[in-house]
Amino acid sequence: MTDLRLEREFPVTPERLFAWISDTEKLLQWWGPEGMTVPEHTLNFHQEGPWSTVMTNADGDRYHVSGVVTHVRPPQSIGFTWGWHDETGARGHESHVTLTVEAVDAGARLVIDHRNLDSSEQAAGHQKGWESTLRKLASKIQ
Repeated sequence: MTDLRLEREFPVTPERLFAWISDTEKLLQWWGPEGMTVPEHTLNFHQEGPWSTVMTNADGDRYHVSGVVTHVRPPQSIGFTWGWHDETGARGHESHVTLTVEAVDAGARLVIDHRNLDSSEQAAGHQKGWESTLRKLASKIQ
């Protein structure tokens, strides 16, 4: 198993950053890599329970991912499982993501801790996706 950790600082309060990672309306503005939209979702990071999204790129390709919110601790962290679905709808390997908000001198830091990825190749793909997603968040939150 492989783990991935990314950090990004934002010039906002920890409470404001937490709102951007937990409020569905705000979350949908940055969820998914650049160029992707989210036409279908059951995102609710205010409570434990199931979630899913379908992300679509400009070519119309659909990417379905789902999981279960495992914890919500405002304004510090949200944890959830993550599993991609294949073209038949079967859910693949399950990993776990924790989004943690920390106060820093310049505002707040978001830590993405994505654990139990099944290969270094999968971790590299997720790193690319999360970095793109963080750029979207930065463009919305500032």
